[in-house]
Amino acid sequence: MPRKVLSSKEMLHQLVSFDTTSVKSNLDLIHWVQNYLKEHGIDSSLIYDAHKNKANLHAVIGPQDRPGVVLSGHTDVVPVEGQAWDSDPFALRDHDGLLYGRGTCDMKGFIAVALSKVPEMIRQPLTTPIHFALSYDEELGCIGAHDIVKHLDKLPVKPKLCIVGEPTSMKAITGHKGICDFNCIVHGKEAHSSLAPYAVNAVENAAELVAYIKSIARRMASEGPFNKQFDPPFTTVHTGIMKGGTAVNIVPNHCEFSFEIRNIPEVDSETLLEEIRQYAFRTLEPRMKDIDPKTGFEFKADARAPAFDIANDDPAVAFVLSLSGANATEKVSFATEAGLFQNSGIPTVVCGPGSIAQAHKPNEFVAVDQLTKCENFMDRLLEKVRHAA
Repeated sequence: MPRKVLSSKEMLHQLVSFDTTSVKSNLDLIHWVQNYLKEHGIDSSLIYDAHKNKANLHAVIGPQDRPGVVLSGHTDVVPVEGQAWDSDPFALRDHDGLLYGRGTCDMKGFIAVALSKVPEMIRQPLTTPIHFALSYDEELGCIGAHDIVKHLDKLPVKPKLCIVGEPTSMKAITGHKGICDFNCIVHGKEAHSSLAPYAVNAVENAAELVAYIKSIARRMASEGPFNKQFDPPFTTVHTGIMKGGTAVNIVPNHCEFSFEIRNIPEVDSETLLEEIRQYAFRTLEPRMKDIDPKTGFEFKADARAPAFDIANDDPAVAFVLSLSGANATEKVSFATEAGLFQNSGIPTVVCGPGSIAQAHKPNEFVAVDQLTKCENFMDRLLEKVRHAA
């Protein structure tokens, strides 16, 4: 069977055609990539989720007895429901130098360029191996990447560098905020509104905690700590969803709300969460339980991605800058899987085609010239890994 040789645009067309919205399986895409690599003589490992409905993929090209470079990308995309698209979001559309489709920017563009270079990777022997690390459920909190990191930790020789190809306009990113999403469930005691003093209003107690969370957000904004490399330069905390109550004449017995912490590296998100929990348990809950001991608060973690920070003088940063042709690095406020790799001892830099400004929106796109810049980046990488000592 002839080996597939696809341009990055052709590869992106193929990848976009798979609807890998996070609530769905990514296995069709993963199996297609696995077969593509197999046609080029490259074996890969699949790391499944608990239900075997999704999988990460790890493959190595080159000698496996030396530390290599990881090319990391997530295969899942955000939903298109409720968005006004001008064309089928799962069919690549080329118009005026822009490639439209869900995931073109975030982040199948990077994966497409990397995979399109596979024939070149095997044409000449590599002295430094290239690792492909494709994950699932990044959009739900970097879920799949946890298992990829564990898998890399168990390798006989650990990689020496990871490049996470999130959309950064091909700029080298050396830090980003962490993200922690939490769901809070408030259990109250229902009653007719005329008997409100004898009931426990779940909505009102939830509102008191939301107000306290807002006070933390104001404190972070006014007192810091601050890091001017981020915009905004402080940790943000906000409540995004709140649901509760059935009728105005019924004291509600249930309320749920979701809040988020986006922390700069200098702030421990667990400390902030514990402050919120203690206010709920020590200040609000005792009054609730005086009326009914079954009432109270319950917290559940929805998504977590650690903050990421690597020193600008780290050799990994200099290496990625040499590939991008840039002289300076930046930091961003959106989260990626980079913190997981960095925390596992693999120096990591975020750099990929497209802009985060186009991500998650209707008519998402990546510019053709961004793919070209990424191709040049990959070509420089291959040149270096062929001749590295």
